[in-house]
Amino acid sequence: MHSPGAVAFQFGPLVIRWYGILMATSIVVGLWLGHREARRQGLPADDFISIGQWSVLAGLAGARLYEVVFNWDYYGQFPKKIFAVWEGGLAIHGGLIVGPLVGIWLARRWNVPILRGLDVTAPCFAIGQAIGRWGNFFNEEAFGLPTDLPWKLYISPPHRPPGFTQFEYFHPTFLYESLWDLGVFLLLFFVLKRRLQDKPGALFFAFLGLYSIGRFFIESIRLDSFWLGPFRVAQLASLAFVVVAIGGLAWTRRRAALAAS
Repeated sequence: MHSPGAVAFQFGPLVIRWYGILMATSIVVGLWLGHREARRQGLPADDFISIGQWSVLAGLAGARLYEVVFNWDYYGQFPKKIFAVWEGGLAIHGGLIVGPLVGIWLARRWNVPILRGLDVTAPCFAIGQAIGRWGNFFNEEAFGLPTDLPWKLYISPPHRPPGFTQFEYFHPTFLYESLWDLGVFLLLFFVLKRRLQDKPGALFFAFLGLYSIGRFFIESIRLDSFWLGPFRVAQLASLAFVVVAIGGLAWTRRRAALAAS
């Protein structure tokens, strides 16, 4: 059963939850960084921010749809919960599919350079995910197998999954992913951005591959994975994104070589 989410503030009937605060923070930081980088690169920053806002909304819808589809056993019983996004339940793989597709469509319509625009968004995705993952901490979700490691995470009894109620401490997989995403952001923003600047699109594909590699291994110890037969859905999606990233990097490299010849 899903938790309603930890409350940060309450003013009469208005309830502000930590999950919502952190999601809003991740979006604001990502859009601010993207606008700043678009201006630095001489791109139409105002158009970029408009595209970014619509892409974020589409990505959130895609992330929620992904969550609902693969967790229909729960949402089919409680259809009103489908729209209760403040309780958690946003699957990043759904967002990574829908958000960029909407962004590409809008960029084509508004004549914004698509590949350079995707490169601008890559670090924004990474830092946004690093921040947003902390919403899982306050909701006591997205944790892993029981552990006694020094950085173990206490999970209260109502949030422990069936079969694990006797355990108190678990792997903080939300933290592992947050740290991984922060590392990916630093690598993209301070190292790869300069090295790949002559290959439009390469930075985005690098993000896609790096994020997916980390998610693949972190997912292996999570207790809330969606399953498709004997396979974890998130691991299958991560493998698919790695394949797309490898193909995309090869394509951008070849495209840059042809442009230079």
